[in-house]
Amino acid sequence: MNTMKTVTVDPEVMWGTPVFAGTKVPVQTLLDYIETGETVDTFLTEFPSVTREMIVSFLEQGAEKLIAPERAAVVS
Repeated sequence: MNTMKTVTVDPEVMWGTPVFAGTKVPVQTLLDYIETGETVDTFLTEFPSVTREMIVSFLEQGAEKLIAPERAAVVS
């Protein structure tokens, strides 16, 4: 399990929009890039305050949230 704090939500930063920790880059921006066919490398070039490790951590945490309930249902 990944314990890196990847996303923060703070009303003082971007009005509480979920952003990559330590930045003002909304995580939705990454999802928008991916949805339109842009690469992670392009995103990293455009938003240098976000690291590849942050993106990987964000995606891993999302996968864990989606897969964990499915695994629990199979085990039960």
